[in-house]
Amino acid sequence: MLAQKLKQLRKGLKLTQGELAARFGVTQQAIAKWEAGRALPETETISRIAAFFRVTTDYLLDMTDTFVPLGPVSSVRIIGAVKAGYDALALEEDLGSALAEVKDAECYRYLVVKGDSMAPHIREGDLALVRLQSELNNGDLGVVLYGDGEATLKQYYYTDGAVTLVPLNDAYETVTLRGHELEGLMIFGRVVETKTRW
Repeated sequence: MLAQKLKQLRKGLKLTQGELAARFGVTQQAIAKWEAGRALPETETISRIAAFFRVTTDYLLDMTDTFVPLGPVSSVRIIGAVKAGYDALALEEDLGSALAEVKDAECYRYLVVKGDSMAPHIREGDLALVRLQSELNNGDLGVVLYGDGEATLKQYYYTDGAVTLVPLNDAYETVTLRGHELEGLMIFGRVVETKTRW
């Protein structure tokens, strides 16, 4: 039954009914009714739930007993902000987790995008899947910390001893860091995909 599958999948990600409700724009009471078998989500919502949990709709609707994940799936922590901490270590604001098609979840974080400097391609509230790494190649979308220690998502370039951070939104200026400005620069990771949160 969808009720049992939904409850198992939700608990597998350690999400509360309220947290799951917020992801689908419904009330906590709606999730409770679905899990109790007293109501069914609309067809479109069932497809969205299956996509969120990375399972087939057949599995969700109990048309098959086989759990068929769509590729290797792991639960990746969602962070709302990244800030520089003591000894240049990053401090993360924990906001739960979401599924991603990665094998080594500990090497990734989902970051909630703030601001519109990367619009229209990446919007405020989107989830950016970031591979944690300390180096970037020219043209990579990266999350870096500099200046006041807050993280920013920008396109990264390194040329002639200077780092250039390029927004995708023309309304924002490109930032170039040179000399002593580079001392406070810390690369948090490379953005491998983004997705819109519902």
